[in-house]
Order: sequence, then C-alpha cells, then structure tokens
Amino acid sequence: MSITQERKTQLVVEYAQSQGDTGSPEVQVAILSERIRNLTEHLKDHKKDFHSRRGLLIMVGQRRRMLDYLKAKDNARYESVIARLGLRK
Repeated sequence: MSITQERKTQLVVEYAQSQGDTGSPEVQVAILSERIRNLTEHLKDHKKDFHSRRGLLIMVGQRRRMLDYLKAKDNARYESVIARLGLRK
C-alpha cells in the first residue's frame, strides 16, 4: 500500500529539476500521485476501509493545491508535469 524506497528514489531522479532535488513541486506531485495510485488499488479490494479513503481524499487535495501553486508560478512546468503523469487537468 505504501511506496517503496526504491520507487521513491526512482521518482525523485526522474522528476528532479537538478541533482539532489527532492522538494520541488514536480517531485512532490509525482510521489503523491504514486501513493494515490497505490491507495486506489487498495480501496478497490477493501471497499469499506473508510479511514484509508479519508487519507486518499486528503492526499488528492494536497496534490491539487501543489498543482495550483505550480500553475500560478510557471504554467509550462505545470503542463509538463500533468502530461508526464497522465493527469486529466
């Protein structure tokens, strides 16, 4: 259900703006998206796990706020991230 350290490192390398970048919005959105995907798969099997569902909704809102911030700062980076992650908006 959670993200593995190897996968997290892979996402950081893939979405980082520079060497050692772990805090940029692109990296944070990519990690949140991976966690959201994993939790969505968990909830398909465990439909009545309402505590995890609440955590999922919190993560989706956090990702949305981060994407809104990125869109306000640099629209080109925002478009790039949502295209690479395959997000709808």
